[in-house]
Amino acid sequence: MVFDFVPADAPGIAAIVILAGTVATWFGSQWLEESAEQLSAYYGLPAVVQGSVVVAVGSSFPELASVVFTALSGVFDMGVGAIVGSAIFNILVIPAVSNILSDQDLEAGRAIVYKEALFYMVAVAVFVLTLALAVIYEPVPAAGALVGELTRLLALIPLLLYGLYLFIQWQDVSDFDPGVEPEQIAVGHEWRRLLLGLVVILIAVELLVSGIESAGETFGVPDFLAGVTILAVATSLPDLLVSVRSARAGRGVTSLGNVFGSNTFDLLVAIPIGVLIVGSVSIDFAVAIPMLAVLTVVTVVLFTLLRTNLSLSSPEAYVLLILYILFFGWVFAETVGLTQLLSSS
Repeated sequence: MVFDFVPADAPGIAAIVILAGTVATWFGSQWLEESAEQLSAYYGLPAVVQGSVVVAVGSSFPELASVVFTALSGVFDMGVGAIVGSAIFNILVIPAVSNILSDQDLEAGRAIVYKEALFYMVAVAVFVLTLALAVIYEPVPAAGALVGELTRLLALIPLLLYGLYLFIQWQDVSDFDPGVEPEQIAVGHEWRRLLLGLVVILIAVELLVSGIESAGETFGVPDFLAGVTILAVATSLPDLLVSVRSARAGRGVTSLGNVFGSNTFDLLVAIPIGVLIVGSVSIDFAVAIPMLAVLTVVTVVLFTLLRTNLSLSSPEAYVLLILYILFFGWVFAETVGLTQLLSSS
């Protein structure tokens, strides 16, 4: 790692590095997301595609960077934990906060409920299937009965599914007529700002991973749990920012599209890219499946709430926040050893 300078016995330094990385991630992601929105408007993309692909991929770049850096530094479990924890945060916290801060019901629309949400459920199922295939066909006997080697070949399965997702979105763009001329936007300036945001995020996430890895060693927190909690919330801040801003502007479809699109990208692209970089990684099925089960349940809950009147009301938003508090309490119980489900990680 480039910034691997935080000693394991210096929690104060680790906290400063984590804070600095979080702030830099926030600024870099803001530049990236604003430029992505401007470019989407210029090229005349529909709101659901703008939220679920362009803005979602941009705001998911911190998660992608975290997976790459954790894979290169040998703590891939932290990167996987960050993806799963970020996905749960996105599903429960972002729609709830977007609703509460916008002072109005968060409009979903049929494209969100019947395309984005359902496809995301398929993405979760395919990701679980990929892990199961790793345990069945690439077992690691010395590491335990439910540990498998996730290879580059298996990583292609979710990537191919994301290719299908992009094809579906491309079909929507082909059928879409914006009906208005694109705004006067400095395209070159926006592309430069987007690239600058990517560079800042790369540096920021490197700082985050280094600081969190050091803090985890100091307090004895497993890599997976450190990823699920601290790194997941830190890298999800860009998604929260763009979704709240879209909701306050009355663009509920873009706000929710960002949530589902970011999660789809994280599961089907971010983790497989990490595997392609390092060649193969060991995945503990017993550790990953409980977290993915939680992710599946909360996704079904959000889908059910959105289907009622095709919107998310304030009482429903508070239900989501309560569920996240319960989830965080469970993770904390795992961290301090009150339960043994994830302690082996």
